[in-house]
Amino acid sequence: MSVSSRSRRIFEGWSANLFLLLLGITQQVALIPIFLHFWSGETLAAWLVLYAAANLVLVADAGLQIRAINRFFSFKASVDCDGRTAGYYGAMLRVYISLTGLLIVTVLAGTYFFRPSRLLGFEAISHFDALFAVMTVGALLTLPASLTAGLYRSRNLYGALGWLQCGAMLAAQLGEVIAIVTTGSLLAVAIAYVALQVLVQSYLVFIDAYRRFPFLRRARARWQSWRWTAGQFRRAFPYALANSTELALQNLPVLLVSAFVFDRLVVAQWGLTRVVAGLLRALCVQATLPLAAELGHDYAVGAGERLPRLYARGSIFVTLLASVIASGLLSFWPDFFALWTHDAISYDPALTMTLLIGTALAAPSILAVGFANYSNRGELLARTKGLQLAVFLALSVMLTWQIGPLGAAIAIVASEMLVQFGLLAVVVISDTLQRPIRHIAFLGVLIVVVMLCGWALGLIVRAIAPGTGLIRFLVECALWLGCIALVASPLANSNLRKRLLDATPV
Repeated sequence: MSVSSRSRRIFEGWSANLFLLLLGITQQVALIPIFLHFWSGETLAAWLVLYAAANLVLVADAGLQIRAINRFFSFKASVDCDGRTAGYYGAMLRVYISLTGLLIVTVLAGTYFFRPSRLLGFEAISHFDALFAVMTVGALLTLPASLTAGLYRSRNLYGALGWLQCGAMLAAQLGEVIAIVTTGSLLAVAIAYVALQVLVQSYLVFIDAYRRFPFLRRARARWQSWRWTAGQFRRAFPYALANSTELALQNLPVLLVSAFVFDRLVVAQWGLTRVVAGLLRALCVQATLPLAAELGHDYAVGAGERLPRLYARGSIFVTLLASVIASGLLSFWPDFFALWTHDAISYDPALTMTLLIGTALAAPSILAVGFANYSNRGELLARTKGLQLAVFLALSVMLTWQIGPLGAAIAIVASEMLVQFGLLAVVVISDTLQRPIRHIAFLGVLIVVVMLCGWALGLIVRAIAPGTGLIRFLVECALWLGCIALVASPLANSNLRKRLLDATPV
């Protein structure tokens, strides 16, 4: 594998993931003013809760995707790589389809008997139970695409996968805008969102995968035994626990705040504030996906020299990226929040700072989690992510009940710093690098220096920027980005970049 081909694949993956992130910003940021134009704050809160519930049901993957990725990687060392991949893919696709059908029946029955509108406090929203069923069932119908996505990542086609996911997201967003402008109905928006997502993901599973991998058609269509199927779930359990924790930290706090806090505007405030931390985290996750896939390949084939070097440089890149973005958001998010919500929802500075600073501090652990998933470290993931989930649930229930959304934010940050970084990332870094303590110390200094300098620069820019309203906000952003580009301009020199990379602790 040449360095140029690896770099090309990584940059292709980053370009697709960057566009996917921009679409995520459109979904969670740009569409909010449109929604507020047609809906009340309570209706917006209902949509945010439904959106979180749809994302949360993806824990039903039960870790099977990561299990499949590790199996696909292991087949690369076998004689009949394509044949074994095709056989395993065909068997697992039937498992996914059966699991999806069973879960849909369960969700529909649960919605009928337990009424989410009553449990989540949205009885005033008409057809909320039907909306809940539409969003969750739609999310479940995309579940088989997780297996196909795992195959693409193991075959270094994460760039193509990213662009297909971009197409699904873009189609869904266009459908949302058309639905709300023409009908103003929350139900119509939900149907448009899930229908177009399901359509594109079905194309990925049933058409595109067989076009890119013709050997999949050669797999014999036969059902595996119940014992074999149970074995897949048993071996996937550590990854299920890890991924369930990730999804819970992203979406469960929205449901907890909705259940514990009676003021629906506070629920909307929490949902909107979670957006900024969620986007920062999503940016880090998308940046690590191509890196984790390459690291998983090196681990599978035993490339002992390249792996530490790529991990160290990738860790520094993700940390630097998170620190720079967090410093800019800390500076300008208050102005944007006021413009974004038209002052209909109040801004909470303590909540925002807790989430942003905590996310930036935990950024190095995101690559550690991705590499642990792709290097068959199921036992480590099960221990650490299970402990993180327990810490988060205990703290969130106690603190959210007492101090509201800020308590949920503290629970998220504490669980990530104490467990995900303090245990999982430290173990992975120690196993991968030769000088782990120096590397962790370097990352800590990098976060503090970059975040404080970027934040201070933002405060200076806010003090001197002219104008008011949207014009002032755009001028602030342009001045800050210009200063950051000026500071980073020496990195355009390839010799300087090489010297800096060689000096980083590995």
